Amino acid sequence: MKRIILTGGGSAGHVTPNIALLPRLKELQYDVHYIGSYNGIEKELIQPFSVAYHGISSGKLRRYFSLKNFTDPFRVLKGFREAAKLMKLLKPDVIFSKGGFVSVPIVMAGKKYKIPTIIHESDMTPGLANKLSIPSALKVCCNFPETVSRLPAGKAVLTGCPIRQELLSGNKAKALEFTGLSGSKPVLLIIGGSLGAAAVNAAVRRILPSLLKEFQVVHLCGKNKLDASLNHMDGYIQYEYIRDELKDLFALADVVISRAGANAICELLALRKPNLLIPLPANASRGDQILNARSFERQGFSMVLEEENMDDETLLSAIRKLYRDRQVYQKAMAASDQQNSIDAVIDLIEYAYSQKQVSI
Repeated sequence: MKRIILTGGGSAGHVTPNIALLPRLKELQYDVHYIGSYNGIEKELIQPFSVAYHGISSGKLRRYFSLKNFTDPFRVLKGFREAAKLMKLLKPDVIFSKGGFVSVPIVMAGKKYKIPTIIHESDMTPGLANKLSIPSALKVCCNFPETVSRLPAGKAVLTGCPIRQELLSGNKAKALEFTGLSGSKPVLLIIGGSLGAAAVNAAVRRILPSLLKEFQVVHLCGKNKLDASLNHMDGYIQYEYIRDELKDLFALADVVISRAGANAICELLALRKPNLLIPLPANASRGDQILNARSFERQGFSMVLEEENMDDETLLSAIRKLYRDRQVYQKAMAASDQQNSIDAVIDLIEYAYSQKQVSI
């Protein structure tokens, strides 16, 4: 049986694409093992899928001063030793890394034992963990055309991001029943991420009286960010976080407002949902969401409104324009060559398997 190690952690975005690959990997009779940190979010997310999980020590590689910069290198070295032991124990044929700091020792250990590795980079510019790992990779999967030219020649492949296939099977009628909405007006879905987006939440709530004249609004506002004073508003429904019913909410939505995390926008592309992206500002991130959003804007997939330019008038105007031009965005997304991301990534994994020369 073919054996593959999946890795990636630190955030849900470094795990969910791995989860999206699991059904096809099992169809192809891969024995799947996952290596992550001892108690990271990746362990919790992988647990329901009956995949063998192995923990290693993990340290964060920071670009800023922190006392932990003096101790975390030792955790990384320990993680490398543990990863090397796992390579000798598991003898994998292929490694697929979604990134995050926990993945670096695993990719390095894979290089030591000549295990072919495929890396997936979600953002337009690689994060530090993937920058360290890319020299050890056979191929690097990318979400954005602009990324290909920024990576070593011959390594980068434009694949898009694997998304959970269940998101494509949503049911609008179930969503109406779940939300209690009538469906009498177009539905605007607002997604702030698992932790919510305070600035977006506040802006949306300020314009609700105007919005609800034209739309019904489903607002995923993040943990502890519900506003009970708005529960009386007809046509407005809010949730902290949704998991199982998310596919149905997507089916119900006519247009979507979202942050510009790479996995989130790739889901919108696959679902062909006209969207307004409000990326995290540069002062709150390394600027990757702004680059992601502008790429999708150039490709005709998204409208973009930067948080610094967002006020009641600009937000309401952008939502109205998005709905008015929704078919233009749907047409552009339908023409994208990034619709078969799972197949594209699996093809690269199979190619890597054909190149194996394990020396363990």
